[in-house]
Amino acid sequence: MTDRVLVTGSYGQIGTELTLRLRGIYGDANVIATDITPAPELLEEGGPCRYLDVTDPRQVTALAVENKITHIYHLAAILSGNGELNPQKCWDVNMNGLYNILETARTWKVKQVITPSSIAAFGPDTPKEHTPIDTILRPTTMYGITKVAGELLNEYYNQKYGVDARSLRFPGIVSHETEPGGGTTDYAVDMYVKAVAGESYTCFVTEETTLPFLYMPDALNALLELSAADESKLIHRTFNVTGFSASAADFADAVNRRIPEFSCEFEPDFRQIIAESWPRSIDDNDARREWGWKPSFDLEAMSDDMIARLREKETVVAANTENSGV
Repeated sequence: MTDRVLVTGSYGQIGTELTLRLRGIYGDANVIATDITPAPELLEEGGPCRYLDVTDPRQVTALAVENKITHIYHLAAILSGNGELNPQKCWDVNMNGLYNILETARTWKVKQVITPSSIAAFGPDTPKEHTPIDTILRPTTMYGITKVAGELLNEYYNQKYGVDARSLRFPGIVSHETEPGGGTTDYAVDMYVKAVAGESYTCFVTEETTLPFLYMPDALNALLELSAADESKLIHRTFNVTGFSASAADFADAVNRRIPEFSCEFEPDFRQIIAESWPRSIDDNDARREWGWKPSFDLEAMSDDMIARLREKETVVAANTENSGV
C-alpha cells in the first residue's frame, strides 16, 4: 500500500516547508496539507490542501479515513507568545488537537504520528546549561504545559495501544520561507527580514538573552530522520535537538557583519519572562546516539544562507512587480 501522509498546521512556519519536502519524498498527491486558513499558493498548486480544525474529532477521523492516511505529522498548535495571550485556546488546540490525532491513529491503525514538542516544556527549575532529555519539567506557560502533557500522552498511547508516536523538543526555529507565528524566538527571524528590507528592528528580549536555535533545513531533517529511525533502537519517545545557542546580541552582530547599516534596539516585553524560563543550551546526545542526529548549520553558516535566500526572494518580488506594471 502506498504511504499517505497528513500534515496538520501545514501553513505555518515549519508546516509549509515540511509539506514541500514530504511531497518530494512521497509524491504530491500523497501528502495532504491541512490548516484552518486559506492555503498558500505555494502549497495549493503542488498537491491537495484541505481545511481541518484539529479540535473537531469528526473532521480529523473523516479526513484520515477517507484518504487512507498512514503517517501524520501533527504541527497544528498555538505557540508560546500567542498562548499566553489566550491560554484557554492554547490548551484547546494543543491538547484536544493532539488527543484527536492520537485517537484517530489508535482507532484506524495509522502507522506513525510525529509531533513537535519544544524547549518550552522545560521551566525555571530545569538546568539552564546543556539541559538533558530526562530532567525536571515544570514550565510556567500554557504552551509549555501542553507540550509536557503532549509528550506524556504520546508515551501513553505508545505503551498502552502501540501507537508509534514520536516527538522532538525543538528550540527556536529560524526560517527564511515563512513568517513567524507568535513564538518567543521570532526575533531571530525578524532581524534578518528587517535588515534585508533596509529597516531597523526593535527586539523584544534583552541583548543578553541566550537560547538554543535550529535552522529550518536542520529542523526538517530532524523530523524526517526521526520518522525513519529504527523503532527497536529508540529508548526515548521524545528527543532534544539543537543546532547552536546564541544571544539576541549575537544575532544582531551576525546581521551587522553582513549588513553594516542594520540597527537594532532592545526593548523587552512580556516574552522576556518566557525566554528566561527556558534553557540557554541543550544536550541532544540521546538523539545522536539513538538515531544519528547531527545538525549542519551554526550561527555563521545560517546567517550566510538566511541573507542570501531573503535577497533572492526580494529580487523575485521586485521582478514580478516590474513585470506586472505595478
